[in-house]
Amino acid sequence: MSSPRIIAGKVKGFRLKSVPGDSTRPITDRVKESLFNIIGGDIFGSTFLDLFAGTGSVGIEALSRGADYCLFLDIDHLAVNILKSNIYATNFEELSDVRQLDANKLLFQFSNKAFDYIFIAPPQYKKMWEKAIQILDNNDYWSGKDGWVIVQIHPVEYTKLSLVHFSEFDQRIYGSTMLIFYVHSPN
Repeated sequence: MSSPRIIAGKVKGFRLKSVPGDSTRPITDRVKESLFNIIGGDIFGSTFLDLFAGTGSVGIEALSRGADYCLFLDIDHLAVNILKSNIYATNFEELSDVRQLDANKLLFQFSNKAFDYIFIAPPQYKKMWEKAIQILDNNDYWSGKDGWVIVQIHPVEYTKLSLVHFSEFDQRIYGSTMLIFYVHSPN
């Protein structure tokens, strides 16, 4: 598999370093392009939380397209080192923070920063996405009032979740990748 690339914006065409092995699951260009077409111009000036960030492909794409800030999170030491290298190479250090931490531990912490977009793309087939969004549902201050939570999974992993603060508003399938979109439920 070739290394992921940034497909639009300030660093369009830049090839990111990949994490060796199969500990990460890079998003394909087709899915990433579709994701950012859905988000559209709302990415400008937004804040982005990239959970299970791996190479940082999605968060760096957001920054390249005009997001103001991205918090990247991954627990894997090698992935974090590659991620930091990719952020440095694209000159997005001042718009980024990288933390080596378990996503669920972070989401249990209080945040006084609400994100416009939270992207969840955990290792497959472990129900980690379900746990992460359920924790977010109980700690919804991580997401802005109009914020979106976007989950990337394999379609066979999908389960309709019963949530209090978020509701699913869209889903898209691109071959073996499914994107699920959630927004704050009206109160």
